[in-house]
Amino acid sequence: MWLRSLAVPFVLYLLALAVFAQGTSEFMLSGLVSDIAADMAVSVPAAGALTSAFAIGMIVGAPLLAALGLRRQRRRALLGFLAAFLLAHVVGALTTSFGVLLATRVAGALANAGFLAVALTTATALVPPDAKGRATSVLLGGTTLACVAGVPGGALLGQLWGWRAAFWAVALITLPALVAVARALPADTPAAGAVPAKGPAPAPAHLRARTELRALRTPRLLVTLLLGALVNGATFCVFTYLEPLATHVTGIGDAWVPVLLALFGLGSSVGVALGGRLADSRPVPLLVGGTVALLAGWVVFALMAGNPVAVVVCVFVQGALSFAVGSTLISQAMYAAARAPTLAGGFATAALNLGAALGPWAGGRAITGGLGYRSPLWVGALLVTLALVTAGTAWVAGGRRGRAEGRKEASPAA
Repeated sequence: MWLRSLAVPFVLYLLALAVFAQGTSEFMLSGLVSDIAADMAVSVPAAGALTSAFAIGMIVGAPLLAALGLRRQRRRALLGFLAAFLLAHVVGALTTSFGVLLATRVAGALANAGFLAVALTTATALVPPDAKGRATSVLLGGTTLACVAGVPGGALLGQLWGWRAAFWAVALITLPALVAVARALPADTPAAGAVPAKGPAPAPAHLRARTELRALRTPRLLVTLLLGALVNGATFCVFTYLEPLATHVTGIGDAWVPVLLALFGLGSSVGVALGGRLADSRPVPLLVGGTVALLAGWVVFALMAGNPVAVVVCVFVQGALSFAVGSTLISQAMYAAARAPTLAGGFATAALNLGAALGPWAGGRAITGGLGYRSPLWVGALLVTLALVTAGTAWVAGGRRGRAEGRKEASPAA
């Protein structure tokens, strides 16, 4: 059984390589915020807004570019997005303007969003219908690898040669990923929703998009997307300000920041692996237990943030819990949107990055309001609390709706 769970197409690992480069870019600012702020003569919360800008670009780009993907072959779309992503990082590494840097983050995010939306759809289409969780975990393995190696490596490069070196590194990683995808993904891979050449003519792209949009309005999917946004918001709220939290509150030296980032990445790898094993067979216990543990973990982290040993443990555990719950929510969104194969990946990506924009913004507001660098931990706990309240409310409402439908079917008039 375990060996069979690993039997996924090799091309998924190449897509994960590209996701590794993009994940490194998305997460690496957590180790570079202070350096960027000093170099660009802006505040730390302003530099943290670069993470929110990236997330906003993905929120806007994911559903829009996924819809445009209805008109193109997947291979062509994936390569175009990767090329644009590479170019954005080259410009970002060269600029001396904070405004231009902010614009490159948005541009890179749009390319990242389009790639991830199409890649999620491609990954889940290449495996059996009951293996979406495994396919999602393989793809997100690129993100966890970025947390383990890419983000700490970016922080180390920033300490040695400045934050621009990290941007150049992302560009250099993206180039072989682009070549690998170009060589491995078949040129005739159709866009989602297309039909074989010998079958009936496909419906126009705008009609397919309209049909999929209607399928995306199911309550189960909407709740799942909202939960993903809240949980990811908590993760990014803390992760974006982990470097100033560790140096100003915990009191560890700059040299230990890459180690903390690597520990978070190792935890996220464990979490995605756990999600990949259980998301298809036992998603509800994983989501309920994981979210409750996640809330408890953020509270403990906030209370013990001044203790270096406790911080090391919390960083690892919270990384594991955040990604176990987050990856499972993504796979559940793909299951809930089975009738929207193209736009499902786009809306799942948008929901997660809504949280990635909300989290750093809320954490930055708390810091600017004078609550200190410990405050993002409490904001993260609040966001997870909202997720639990939302899930509980949806469960109660769903039970009432089910009982009402049962009474209606049992009535003589029915």
